[in-house]
Amino acid sequence: MTTMTETSARFREFKMPDVGEGLTEAEILKWFVQPGDTVTDGQVVCEVETAKAAVELPIPFDGVVHELRFPEGTTVDVGEVIIAVDVAPGSGDVPAAAQPAAAPAAQAAPEAQPEAPKGRQPVLVGYGVAETSTKRRARKGAQVPGPAAAALQAELNGHGAKLPENRPLAKPPVRKLAKDLGIDLATVVPTGDGGVITREDVHAAAAPAPAAAPARAEEAVAVAEPVAVVADPAGRETRIPVKGVRKAIAQAMVGSAFTAPHVTEFVTVDVTRTMKLVSELKEDKDMAGVRVNPLLIIAKALLVAIRRNPGVNAAWDEAAQEIVQKHYVNLGIAAATPRGLIVPNIKDAHAKTLPQLGEALSELVSTAREGRTSPAAMAGGTVTITNVGVFGVDTGTPILNPGESAILAVGAIKLQPWVHKGKVKPRQVTTLALSFDHRLVDGELGSKVLADVAAVLEQPKRLITWS
Repeated sequence: MTTMTETSARFREFKMPDVGEGLTEAEILKWFVQPGDTVTDGQVVCEVETAKAAVELPIPFDGVVHELRFPEGTTVDVGEVIIAVDVAPGSGDVPAAAQPAAAPAAQAAPEAQPEAPKGRQPVLVGYGVAETSTKRRARKGAQVPGPAAAALQAELNGHGAKLPENRPLAKPPVRKLAKDLGIDLATVVPTGDGGVITREDVHAAAAPAPAAAPARAEEAVAVAEPVAVVADPAGRETRIPVKGVRKAIAQAMVGSAFTAPHVTEFVTVDVTRTMKLVSELKEDKDMAGVRVNPLLIIAKALLVAIRRNPGVNAAWDEAAQEIVQKHYVNLGIAAATPRGLIVPNIKDAHAKTLPQLGEALSELVSTAREGRTSPAAMAGGTVTITNVGVFGVDTGTPILNPGESAILAVGAIKLQPWVHKGKVKPRQVTTLALSFDHRLVDGELGSKVLADVAAVLEQPKRLITWS
């Protein structure tokens, strides 16, 4: 007869890991296995979408799938069990009463579960699951008993940190948002269950006073939104829930637009010589296998401009009231994907040769289009390029990626009449737009950066003379 201990040891549970530092939940997009399937250590069992990217989760042990705890399309908190695996399938049938119970039953009989190992559990993707996060927390929309339960949940989200008395209740990502916006959480009126401060509360506190009422109205609408796509009977409107990458984009853009004072400057430049260089590089044997396009030269031009004007490569630390000068360039490239806009970046782009930069750029774009960009690839950017020209647009006024000081928008390259050597001739022309954070980049510095980028594109030989 199989004992409860033997049965418990026979099954292993895989919890939703923190696939990106600070993330608290992820949506299960697709299961690649079903109950009864055999899985091996390192095999991908599902794909999940966080607020940053879609990530495939490999399971860290062998066995036979016993149970999938959540269906596709469900948003699951970090630390919740998503799959149970029978690691000893040859040990005979498992009595129904001894099978792994659903989460509520497991909570009612904790003695049937083996003692969890200390620290984070081993996972193959992300940061693992903290010991304290194994306790279930209330799902969205669930009733929270009161501030005490909310305080406990905040403690769990903080990986067991002791909460001082009267400390405002908020999740770590909300605390970080408040810090970035310079908002004292003690002054924020909470609207979440149990007195928990939400992102919307922080944004409302950061908004100008006249906009406070509309902000709360928008918040009320957001809370009332359905969790599924809903269309009215006449088919004139469709409501789509804001979540995942789209939700992250919205929050980041609002935070950036209302935190950093944006200034955008424009310049129109003759890039005929750059286009000629692109054609020549495509035939160069040293660039064999590298995708050469105008964006590659534009990226190199921006890196040269940053080296000549290092003050633009910085960040504003609101909490410390300091400007953080970056001595490296993680070059972000805005990429449109089926799930929305993402901005992965090329690490240490300043140290790469032109062929290396081209290879990194090609890999970045292809990975983004396939929806396989990792959260780590989108972290730590310093400046960004957005190529709106691929849509036939002349230019735009780009919004800064949060935490960065500048973003360069590149317009469409078109054949236009241009005065060249005293005569009007058809030349290939584009318009560049540089948005920058006016707290740390003044007009002179921003103008110099944009002028240097334009100068390199007009005369690509400056890539050599200015190196």
